[in-house]
Amino acid sequence: MGQLAAGGNHIETLWKCGVFTALLLSHLCCLQVWAHCRILRCNSEFVAATLDLGGAGGGREGGNAGYCSALRSYALCTRRTARACRGDLAYHSAVQGIEDLLIQHRCPKAGPTAQPRPPPQAPLSGDACIYEKAHVQGKGRMPDYLHCAVFGDPHVRTFGNEFQTCAVHGAWPLVDNEFLYIQATSAPVQEGLYATALSKITIIFKNRRECAEQQIYEAELDNVPPAFVDGSVSSGERQGKHSLQVRSKAPGRHAEILAAHIGTTLVVRQTGRSLGLSLRSPQAIVESYKPEQDLQLCVWGCPVSQRLERSQVQPTTAVHDHCSSLLPTRDVYFQACLFDVMTTGDVNSSASAMAALEDAQAMITDPGVVHLLVGGVVRITPSLTLALTIAVSEMLQNVLS
Repeated sequence: MGQLAAGGNHIETLWKCGVFTALLLSHLCCLQVWAHCRILRCNSEFVAATLDLGGAGGGREGGNAGYCSALRSYALCTRRTARACRGDLAYHSAVQGIEDLLIQHRCPKAGPTAQPRPPPQAPLSGDACIYEKAHVQGKGRMPDYLHCAVFGDPHVRTFGNEFQTCAVHGAWPLVDNEFLYIQATSAPVQEGLYATALSKITIIFKNRRECAEQQIYEAELDNVPPAFVDGSVSSGERQGKHSLQVRSKAPGRHAEILAAHIGTTLVVRQTGRSLGLSLRSPQAIVESYKPEQDLQLCVWGCPVSQRLERSQVQPTTAVHDHCSSLLPTRDVYFQACLFDVMTTGDVNSSASAMAALEDAQAMITDPGVVHLLVGGVVRITPSLTLALTIAVSEMLQNVLS
């Protein structure tokens, strides 16, 4: 009986590895789903939660409690991303696999869930509050950086390189993770016009006592200050270096915020009667959010109900020539220029697209990624795929050894 049980567990483990390998291959073939569907994140969290559990025995909970908790967490994660993953084959395969494993291990569907593993804490060396240096020292390479921009009517370039025009009014979170919260407020350009523009940007750097206390930056139309709300221009000094620093090329209309402790650069600027925001942040920082932090325009873009299709109205020759002279590449920035000038009737509104492109050129190291073509394929970021590949490889090694 013992040999049969051991053989059954071995087959189950091989089956589980096969499921994850199939999911990985499916995502490698369907790169465009990453910006919306978070099934890869659910998969990798489950793999991480079960790596140290060893063989899962039978029985109702009992010695199998840890594995059942991990399965319930996996199921909860898939439910939270269900809407975004609708029609995704890998997602539906994962849901069915969870159901099968819950039945096989006789796990109640209700019960405690697995707690996420805390991120490893780096020792507070001299460079611990300089993210990039600490990353290079720890991993031997530069971090993977992601870029997001919000500008114009407003247009959003997400971390996943999707480009959308949104009909959002009021305050919306752009970024909401363990280190950073950014909120943008949009309002009508003028009464009687449908067009909107960013009128206020609020940035909260969350408390990291070892590097910097909580700090807040706010900008409004005609007031882009070269300082935080408390009047300071720097914060978190260690060994003569600051974790947070504000500087400006044009006080009142431009501010650049350097957050060295999280490797993030933010640019806030006013062009015409609109604010704009561009940021560059390490992928690990961008992805440091909890399941409940599920509304972030920079991560998933605008809600589907708030997205605007490209204007069906053909731009006039004058508008086309104006945008062509400023933005010769027929990319999303050129399309944003056309859209903004047509909807506002103000040729000066084209400045927001120009500024956003300049920021992208400064923040994106790969020139081939700067210009997004309309209808282009969304790219999956490599380290998410790499993380799952490594996890699956480790599981296979454990099975075979």
